[in-house]
Amino acid sequence: MFTKNAPGHLAENVMHFARVLRSAGMPVGSDRVHTALAALQVAGLESKRDFHAVLAACLIDRVEHRELFDQAFVLFWRDPDLMGRMRALLLPKVNLKEGATPPPPENRRLGEALFPHQPDRTPDQPEQEQVEIHAELTWNQREVLRQADFDTMTADEWRAAQRLLAQLRLVFEPLPTRRHQRAGRPGVADWRATMAAMARHGGELWNIRWRAPRHKPAPLVVLADISGSMSRYSRMLLHFAHALGHAGSSVESFVFGTRLTRTTRLLKSRDPDIAVGQVVRAVADWSGGTRITTSLHAFNQRWARRVLTSRSTVLLISDGLEHGDTRALAFEMERLHKSCRRLVWLNPLLRFEQFEPKAAGIKAMLPHVDRFLPAHNLQSLADLVGVLGGMNQPPPRPRLAAPLH
Repeated sequence: MFTKNAPGHLAENVMHFARVLRSAGMPVGSDRVHTALAALQVAGLESKRDFHAVLAACLIDRVEHRELFDQAFVLFWRDPDLMGRMRALLLPKVNLKEGATPPPPENRRLGEALFPHQPDRTPDQPEQEQVEIHAELTWNQREVLRQADFDTMTADEWRAAQRLLAQLRLVFEPLPTRRHQRAGRPGVADWRATMAAMARHGGELWNIRWRAPRHKPAPLVVLADISGSMSRYSRMLLHFAHALGHAGSSVESFVFGTRLTRTTRLLKSRDPDIAVGQVVRAVADWSGGTRITTSLHAFNQRWARRVLTSRSTVLLISDGLEHGDTRALAFEMERLHKSCRRLVWLNPLLRFEQFEPKAAGIKAMLPHVDRFLPAHNLQSLADLVGVLGGMNQPPPRPRLAAPLH
């Protein structure tokens, strides 16, 4: 066996490394560990690069797990100051000085997997103050945080808001399909199952079998504006989209500023910090300008027939502040509305009580949406969960008259 021929405790370390990856969210089974140990016998240990390639080939089965694996490999196998690097991961980010090398992407899930009992520390912090950092939020603090605006949150409030967001119970509206399943209560008779039961009982009818339509959660498509005025809100809503995508529903996500970018694959990673960080690094126009008309036109022309069905719900996240002629914007919004089942517009400007749809872009978009909702704090996202689940929905917002073309 490899455990006898391996130098030192390499086999035990490989198994421990697999446990760390499993705790961090990667589906690594014992069969993959056995394959990795057998492959290392063939490949040898002459090169660290080959060692990394062998473990990656044996332990990774999805491309979105590559970044998590690379970070864990660097920390577990190559860095002599492992404890120092892991403490750096558990600390909040700080501004870098000029010429300093940027740290690896922050991944608290990996830090907790390597050191499950290691408390978070901040520089020059007394030991006795650690209890306050990990103390549970009181009811009053939680209510204040639920009403806090994303754009005005401190770094600590932002992390606390992410934890509360992960605790939301996500419910999707169940939509009936053409397929049926067995039912325990009277409804539509399943004569095929009934006749089969009669054949097993000598032709006697003991009871009638019933069937009911099979339900599937409504698919969701997210279109998020990442322009300068929306970047803070879009970042939290991408965390929300990540949670939706891992809650049992089909979710397609796109971001747009000056151009449209598909981010569905980037949000497949289990760790939300890694997933949103991948989106921020992959999108070149984050916190830049915005071209809503051009982006919606690109979606309608290239992606609508691929990802939209008559059962889809579209979440459009934007402030609607489009410049120039808005007649094309109204046309693209109408086309998008006709391609889906529901179009829900999330606008952070609704946080103002005196908000009125006076901007030309908002006037052009508003007649073609089914719901017009705020998206600026945790309470608004909790209300959105109820809308997506079809629970306690108020009547649709009155629409403005469509502009004349």
